[in-house]
Amino acid sequence: MIKYQQRILPNGLTILVNRDHASKLAAISILYRVGARNENPEKTGFAHLFEHLMFRGTESVPDFDLPVQMACGENNAFANNDYTNFYITLPKENIATALWLESDRMRNLNISEEAYQAEKSVVIEEFKQRYINQPYGDELLLLRDLCYKVHPYRWPTIGLCIEHIEQATLESVMDFYHRHYTPSNAILSVVGGISFDEVVRLAEKWFGPLPKSAIAPSHLPQEPPQQRMRRKSVHRDVPAHMLVMAFHMGDRKSTEYHVCDLITDLLSAGQSSRLIRHLVHEERLFTSIDAYIQGSIDEGLLYIMGRLAEGITLEQAEQAVWTELEALKHTTIDPEELNKVRNRSESERTFNNINYLSRAVNMAQLELIGQDNDLADELARYCAVTTEDIRHTARKLFMKRNCSVLHYKATQNDILLH
Repeated sequence: MIKYQQRILPNGLTILVNRDHASKLAAISILYRVGARNENPEKTGFAHLFEHLMFRGTESVPDFDLPVQMACGENNAFANNDYTNFYITLPKENIATALWLESDRMRNLNISEEAYQAEKSVVIEEFKQRYINQPYGDELLLLRDLCYKVHPYRWPTIGLCIEHIEQATLESVMDFYHRHYTPSNAILSVVGGISFDEVVRLAEKWFGPLPKSAIAPSHLPQEPPQQRMRRKSVHRDVPAHMLVMAFHMGDRKSTEYHVCDLITDLLSAGQSSRLIRHLVHEERLFTSIDAYIQGSIDEGLLYIMGRLAEGITLEQAEQAVWTELEALKHTTIDPEELNKVRNRSESERTFNNINYLSRAVNMAQLELIGQDNDLADELARYCAVTTEDIRHTARKLFMKRNCSVLHYKATQNDILLH
């Protein structure tokens, strides 16, 4: 059991604490319930931009990193479509420094026009490097646009296009900050050798004076069920053809999520997994192939993507993948095969929760989706998956009308739509 205690301050800040008596360090995570999903479709990339801007300092602390380093700590952040997470690790005796810094930048961010333009340039350059100038870089941009028609998952965290960041004004960006980076929109999770009462006392001292803000309910357009297979082919200057297939699946709170996660392990986790064993080693159709889930709060995607071996056509490769998926749907699954991936999953998550920073981040994520305050419960959900659950879910998901296919061709031509 890995339980944690919870308290909600009058201003809406949620506090989670897991005391680790063996740790001399502490991990402090601040998760904001804001990601790319909360952006205006005409002004995307703001959540990712604030992943950068939040380190620009305040009037009280012009250099955010310096006090962290003086407290013998490290800090960083990440953002995705559903939330943004900032974290600091440091000796447990210095936890007050982390809470002071996080509370200060939660409401006192001081962004000058010069600093703002500098971070805009960084983000624009990152977009070019990751999505435009890198081989296969635009693959997920293309696929998201193919899979989603109304839900904001149709664009990645970095944004729909460079122009949205280039044209963003400081006024619009600061409005985004004041609406989303507030106590009532945040989850503070702490893991380390410090008591729950002490964390609450310090949180009340540093975050308590911050005003409560009304967070407007999020009414996102729900993606309608896909009724037919969607296809797109593109030609790019890349070394090999790539096949990408995506299937709509259940949301993060559904039991289907854990089943789909194990299905991807059956397909591609390790050299003895089905796709790697059959399509890479035996039939030599792919040089590499992978299956994974998006892991989003709302209904997400199960991906299968692989780079083709020389001389293999995309049509051959796609048919071979469908053959493997049909086998998963209609043949008996060896219980030992499922036990292997369940054990692998349990081992990975157990080791992940040993790390105090990972534990703090995981606590905040589970709180975000409203699950029980015991990390072990998440492991139990994986262990409860049966072979029949696998087959039932595979039959539901792996239908052609639920599939979007991207043929990423290794030639230099314009985009061809099918």
